[in-house]
Amino acid sequence: MKLPGHVASLVTDTKLVEERRGQILRAAVKLFSDKGYYTTTISQIAREAGVSTGLIYQYFGDKDDVLLLSLKLVLETYEKEIPPRLEGLKHPVERLCMALWAYCTIVDGLRDATVLAYRSTKSLRAERRTLVKQDELRTNRLLQDCLRACIAGGYMRQVNEYLLVYQYVNFSHAWALKNWAFRARFSLGKYVSEGIVLLVEPFLTPKGRRALAGMRRRTANFTRSAARPNPASRRRAA
Repeated sequence: MKLPGHVASLVTDTKLVEERRGQILRAAVKLFSDKGYYTTTISQIAREAGVSTGLIYQYFGDKDDVLLLSLKLVLETYEKEIPPRLEGLKHPVERLCMALWAYCTIVDGLRDATVLAYRSTKSLRAERRTLVKQDELRTNRLLQDCLRACIAGGYMRQVNEYLLVYQYVNFSHAWALKNWAFRARFSLGKYVSEGIVLLVEPFLTPKGRRALAGMRRRTANFTRSAARPNPASRRRAA
């Protein structure tokens, strides 16, 4: 029996499958976002990707397979890329702010795909929608763990963690969903800074606010890149 998350490929070369699927998914995300899932055809995706229609069917069984992997690509990127940006940060407030900053930065690089996730998840078969929801909950737990550490350390007062985490998620996604409205008013760093004023700072205790003030000084109030330099680059800079 085929598992809901399994997408079969006629090609067995793992590296080639990854490369070709990436090429096809980038084209599909663009078209699904612009035209909508139902009106986009496999032949249109093939033209956008610069491949033949037949080649797509070597890597995907149908259009539902393409949509599933497009959505999973977004959620798995959050899950893979947020933790490395927290490495080396010990203070709970700094980890929470960096997680939110990293989330927004990743969304900025995946704006079309983020819009697609909101618009087209319901187009998947029911069992596949469940998989996407599970992926989303795992990403949410990254933020929830940071939030809980702030509360446990006395840096933040007791809050409804579940609801506040979803406010963080919605705020991050809004950078893609409403980018047409925000981009004329905010740089990404300014957007994150204002979000922290609204969604983090009001819940901090005095010692939590002191930690936030220190982070603001080090990051020029969140206007520097959220990407953390690796040790080798720091040594070269020194």
